[in-house]
Amino acid sequence: MTPVADKTMRQMQQEVDDYISQFKEGYFSPLAMMARLTEEAGELAREVNHVFGPKPKKKDEAESSIENELGDILFIVICFANSLGIDLTEAHDRVMEKFRTRDKDRWTKKDTDAALTE
Repeated sequence: MTPVADKTMRQMQQEVDDYISQFKEGYFSPLAMMARLTEEAGELAREVNHVFGPKPKKKDEAESSIENELGDILFIVICFANSLGIDLTEAHDRVMEKFRTRDKDRWTKKDTDAALTE
C-alpha cells in the first residue's frame, strides 16, 4: 500500500472505490452521505473545541484527534464524489483557479509586506 503522503487524489478515490465496491450495499445515497458529512463535521468541531476551546474532554470520553476527524471527513468527501462520478483532482483544479482569479487581490501577500518596508 502506498503511503498516504505519496498518494494522488485519484489513487485515494480508487482506493475508496475498491473498498466500497466489495460490499453489496455500495455507496450511500447523496442525502445519507450529506448527513454523514454533517455528523463528521460535528465530531471535528467537538474535537477542535476540546483542543483549542474552553471545554475539556470528560474522563470517560473516547480518545480521538483532529487528524482522525479530518481523515473521516476526507473519506466521506471521497465517497460522496465517487458516488456522483466527480473527479476530485479536476474539482480541486477548478476551485483553485477560482480562488486565484476571484481572490487575487483580496489578501495581503507575504512578499508584498517586505516590498513595502524596503
